[in-house]
Amino acid sequence: MTFERINPPLLAAPRGFSHAVATDRPRTVYLAGQTAIDRSGAIVGDDIVTQFEQALLNLLLALRAAGGSGDDLATVTIYIVDMDGYLANRREIGKIWRRLVGTEYPAMAGIGVARLWDEAALVEIQGVAVLE
Repeated sequence: MTFERINPPLLAAPRGFSHAVATDRPRTVYLAGQTAIDRSGAIVGDDIVTQFEQALLNLLLALRAAGGSGDDLATVTIYIVDMDGYLANRREIGKIWRRLVGTEYPAMAGIGVARLWDEAALVEIQGVAVLE
């Protein structure tokens, strides 16, 4: 069982995401939004790149605890307080994604928000994974 990444030719070619992902895998894991908190609950870093990496690591730790890996992510939503900062650092953020998750992308959305639950958080990542 695998993922089918669907990128119709009538849509713009995706960069850093897939337009749709289909699978017949049986187990779904819903991952809560993760910010850049460390084990003590304190935000790590004061810039978008550092916070993105920690938030993604936290998401992947939760996923691994459920028996999955980054390859199992079907969809990811990224909530971004500093959209300009995120866009200005998208290449570095993309390198972090490829290093931690790989070169295959789930269906994704990036949403600009005024603030997150923790006032110091600049990014929050949530996802859904489908395991074999």
